[in-house]
Amino acid sequence: MNSVKNKSFSRKKIVVLGSTGSIGENVLRVVEQFPERFQITGLSAKSRAERLFQQAKQFKVKHIAITEPKIAQKYSGLAPAGVTLLGGEAGLVDLASLDEADIVVAAVVGMAGLKPVLAALRRGTNVALATKEVLAVAGSQVIQACEKSGASILPVDSEHSAIFQCLEGRSPAHVRRILLTASGGPFTGRATVDFDTVTIEEALKHPRWNMGRKVTVDSATMMNKGLEIMEARWLFKTGLGQIDVLIHPESIVHSLVEFIDGTILAQISAADMRFAIQYALTYPDRLDGKLPALNLSELGVLHFAPPDEKRFPCLALARRAAGEGGTMPAVLNAANEVAVREFLQGGIKFSGIWRIVEKVMLRHRNNKNPSLEEIMLADQWARDEAKKDRQSNGVI
Repeated sequence: MNSVKNKSFSRKKIVVLGSTGSIGENVLRVVEQFPERFQITGLSAKSRAERLFQQAKQFKVKHIAITEPKIAQKYSGLAPAGVTLLGGEAGLVDLASLDEADIVVAAVVGMAGLKPVLAALRRGTNVALATKEVLAVAGSQVIQACEKSGASILPVDSEHSAIFQCLEGRSPAHVRRILLTASGGPFTGRATVDFDTVTIEEALKHPRWNMGRKVTVDSATMMNKGLEIMEARWLFKTGLGQIDVLIHPESIVHSLVEFIDGTILAQISAADMRFAIQYALTYPDRLDGKLPALNLSELGVLHFAPPDEKRFPCLALARRAAGEGGTMPAVLNAANEVAVREFLQGGIKFSGIWRIVEKVMLRHRNNKNPSLEEIMLADQWARDEAKKDRQSNGVI
């Protein structure tokens, strides 16, 4: 990663993409703790217009965007006085491109975050990244944008923030392994699970984290950890063979780095996403944000175990896509987004998620050296193919 570029403003000006989701709401909670440090200058939501308007009033924001075109049109003219309402994908890109922004927090779900993240980086604006898919799918293009403009990516996922902190000031040549921890979701701790009969409610019952529906299902299938492997290779310039996953149900150790001398460093904190968010916003400073402290004497036993990739095929599929590179990561991600949406709508079984993803991957002719346009075309192809599988096979 580049050394983070800092702009000299009295208060750091922040644009939050996806401000009404769980990460976005926690960003605003962090900002509330430091009114002398931060100023919100832009906010966006997919469809929760009324909550977005409330946030705009509370933080005196002048620029907002609603990315769902029909919702944006419905609320056109209803935004608070003095607030400019942008709409659609173009509106999200415009928001990410605001001249006054010092940092853009990308907390939108899935591929919707790619174009605004690239727009911010190309303007030289640092990005606090919570959208795994951006680097997983288009890592080469994103890193090139950073190198060309001098902008930096600061990780907001707790795992990547932990690695970032463990690696600070250390040479990549000294790293033997990166160890990504995973809670394992709702099913790892169960001796037997019939994945064909898992309900939506069961899949959404995460034992540790309060996240959006799509991310929570990805945690239940462990696709989220596969995407994090793909993200980590780009963030930390690490070979895929140097990235392992450990199941850690307590979610206290957020990730670890093993160095070539056998030393392992870990970042430990309570299971609260505000730790990673706050560090991304305050970096390189550390401030007292009144976050929950850990009492180490009360932790008891911490558990670690390797994941069962036969039980959770999405993890193996993600490793395969990452190893093949090219357009295959985009295909994996797009097929997964469609399959997860179908599961949440009751259209397929839980196990149908990885079955659809694998079928689409098998049919894809990989482009090993794609342009951004070719990545987007592969993304759309995979979405269309995943929908065909759903339509032709019924409840998979």
